[in-house]
Amino acid sequence: MKYLPFLLLFLFSCQKKIVEDQSSIEGNNLYDQGIGLLLKDDVTAYSKFQQAINYFAKQKDSSNISKSLICQAIAQKSSGDILGAEATLVEALKMMKENDESFFSVYDTMANLKLDQKEYNDAINWYNKALSEKIPTEESRINILCNKSVAEFKTGKHYEALKILYSINLSKINNQNLVNRIKDLIEYVKWLDNKTYPATEKIELILKDKLKNEDFWGANSCYSHLAEINQNLEPTKSLHYAQQMYDNAIKIKSPDDRLQAIERIILVDDPSHSKQNFKEYKILSDSIEASRNNYRKRFAFIKYDSEKKETENQRLKAKDAENKIEILQRNIGITTLLVLLTVGYFWYRRRKKRLQQEKELEVKNTELKYSKKVHDKVANKVYHVMSEVENIPVIDKNELLDKLESIYHISRDISYDDKDLVLEKDFSKQLSKMLKSYSSDTIKVPIIGNEEDIWSGVSDTAKSEIFYIMQELMTNMRKHSKADRVMIDFERENNLIIILYSDNGVGIQEHIPRNGLKNTESRINSINGTINFETQTEKGLKINLSFPVKK
Repeated sequence: MKYLPFLLLFLFSCQKKIVEDQSSIEGNNLYDQGIGLLLKDDVTAYSKFQQAINYFAKQKDSSNISKSLICQAIAQKSSGDILGAEATLVEALKMMKENDESFFSVYDTMANLKLDQKEYNDAINWYNKALSEKIPTEESRINILCNKSVAEFKTGKHYEALKILYSINLSKINNQNLVNRIKDLIEYVKWLDNKTYPATEKIELILKDKLKNEDFWGANSCYSHLAEINQNLEPTKSLHYAQQMYDNAIKIKSPDDRLQAIERIILVDDPSHSKQNFKEYKILSDSIEASRNNYRKRFAFIKYDSEKKETENQRLKAKDAENKIEILQRNIGITTLLVLLTVGYFWYRRRKKRLQQEKELEVKNTELKYSKKVHDKVANKVYHVMSEVENIPVIDKNELLDKLESIYHISRDISYDDKDLVLEKDFSKQLSKMLKSYSSDTIKVPIIGNEEDIWSGVSDTAKSEIFYIMQELMTNMRKHSKADRVMIDFERENNLIIILYSDNGVGIQEHIPRNGLKNTESRINSINGTINFETQTEKGLKINLSFPVKK
């Protein structure tokens, strides 16, 4: 509250941009009405500034909009709506242009808000920003320095606070209340820095002068300092000053100062009064919070109601524009219809041709799908069974019959989309078992890294596709490579699974996709993977497969 009059002085001194336009005239009148009500009736003042903003917005007058927003923030801060004031200042900053004369006011107000919230380091930063701007009066600059010194000693930087205060030339200040404030701060900070410093008598003299000049707001600062200084050494005197602060707070109608006075009284009053003091503190604290919440709601409603009305105005304007467009569209419609009918005829013919082509392509894709299923689900399984019969000396007849029956059912149901592969719980073992079935006395198939945790998070679809891909590669190896050693290495890097296949067979001179390899590439592509063949090796074949694990 102490520094708000200086902001108002600045705002009064700022000459608004006057444009001879009815909207600007109305906006200026509302702005002046708001200034007259500020700190007296903050809700009505806030409403006047909001109405002024709406008029200034019609002229895109960002300068006067930002000034109105700053005044709204002052009204919000005065009423205890700290967060709302911060949001309003941020909105003002967005409207301001380079070298705007209001920057110092925004920065200073933001710093005071941070000081109220006990965010002292942030407050210091904002005060520094304010001091770097052009400040209209020396008195305003001195008040910023005083407030900055408060933020400094609140963080324990007594030397920095005193340095700021001593930098002010008191002889050039005409305002005695401001001089007394600086003197009071100096004595208080000197006591904070050295608790043996005799500050009481000097602050009492300053208090006497403040009362003489009827600076009752400033007097409460002295009362608070005297109560704190004498709290331990002379509690009776401390209680006296705390009660004086309490009475003065009632006189100037400052509930915040009254609450602070009760805090001081509780610290030194007779314990028998504690219950009554705490009760009064609780009632007053709840009342202050309820009042602030009420102000927040009223400010928010004013903003909401204004935006709602503005939205309705825009809607009506849009409706009028729509009506005009509708007439234009009606005139264009007939011509457009004739054009569309002509274009539609030719489009229909092209569409009919395209649908015929799509149908033919669908037939080809269906044939390819069934070819792929026959190759992967029947041919590979038959070869797998043949490999087992060839390599296992004693094979279980019933197990063999079960596998043949499975192949029979797959062949019978080949036109359906159901997968014949039933994934086991331990997929790594299922996969290793299939791969090992291709080993024999003459073909060694070492498998590296195929642990169950590699497959964590891999979808069943991806597992099935990898199973078929590896089965195809192993089948091709047995049929064509003449290899006697095949190595398969599984790795996982973050969410990418890498499978390295290598054999010492005859290799291939160039990669020419045939039915099997086409299916393999189609499958790896379906799970967003890649497959690379090293075709230039002199002997043997290396294949690198990789695919991502989708989370």
